[in-house]
Amino acid sequence: MPSPKSRRLPALAATVLTLLAFTTVPAEAAPPAKVPVVNHYVALGDSFTAGPLIPWQSASWCFRSNNNYPSWLATKLGIYYTSGAFEDVSCSSATTAHMTQPQTVPDASIPLTTEPPQFDALTLDTDLVTIGIGGNDAGVFGHLVYDCPTYRSSDPTGAPCKKHYTVNGVDTLLAAVAQTEKNVERVVAGARKRSPGAKILVIGYPRLLPPTGYCPSVMPFADGDYRYLDQVERALNAALSKAAKAKGATYVDTYAPSLGHDACAGDAAWVNGQYTNLLQAVSYHPFEEGMEGIASIIYNVLSGAPAGAADTRPVAPRTSHGTALTPQQLAHRMELAPIGR
Repeated sequence: MPSPKSRRLPALAATVLTLLAFTTVPAEAAPPAKVPVVNHYVALGDSFTAGPLIPWQSASWCFRSNNNYPSWLATKLGIYYTSGAFEDVSCSSATTAHMTQPQTVPDASIPLTTEPPQFDALTLDTDLVTIGIGGNDAGVFGHLVYDCPTYRSSDPTGAPCKKHYTVNGVDTLLAAVAQTEKNVERVVAGARKRSPGAKILVIGYPRLLPPTGYCPSVMPFADGDYRYLDQVERALNAALSKAAKAKGATYVDTYAPSLGHDACAGDAAWVNGQYTNLLQAVSYHPFEEGMEGIASIIYNVLSGAPAGAADTRPVAPRTSHGTALTPQQLAHRMELAPIGR
């Protein structure tokens, strides 16, 4: 008759084998992200979508680049060069009103021509729409980046811009953002009506300023206004997120993923500072690197990749899509119509 000790040996061996099995056999890998199939993609938006001064610029007073995030996204989706599959009608200085109304370009003060309403590009067979709009409504973006630096000298360590836009205890810029939320709701609803089968993505604005610290040579705001500008940008993105949710669209957050890529981040910056570079980006707007980063974020949302995952799919070098401007032509246009708001 086996002893109690010998009877325990098989049981112990089985236990050890079971533990080894759990510790040495890898868990089943998650299924790879699925490449979305898109047949007709339309990009709507303002200058943060269009990409003013990022090479190469289309022959348009919208200052639209073929290296903006819609173009990179279309490339990742494999439709950039497919005739009729990709249409980018984003335009610098556009507001939510220009989804349904013509836009005077390059600016109302220099009415050289007009662009048709951006919604004109939407059709019944459009199956993907990205919307990057809202920052120009009520001039919020222009007030922040072009007006706020002028107040720095009056109180370099304070928040003179916040003080200027607070009237009778009411922050007028934050109040304007609240109205922008309603405007973007109407934009999403309008896009859905024109393209009922489309997946609609509302694209947020990337981070402009770091969470701490200052870089006044790049972003010339008073110290206290750094937090104020960031507060207004976060409020704007929150408004876009709420508008998307209210109308059944998907909000794409580019603010959180762009941590470490603000305008103060040096070579890692996705957004330009105060000095316009004719061959890189207009002041306070994205560089090509930022557009590529945003395109990867959007692609990951479409493909179901984990949040924060990098898109490692190879992408061919960008070439011109349609007529592009030479640097000399671009410089001439800038003399005629300097990009600002």
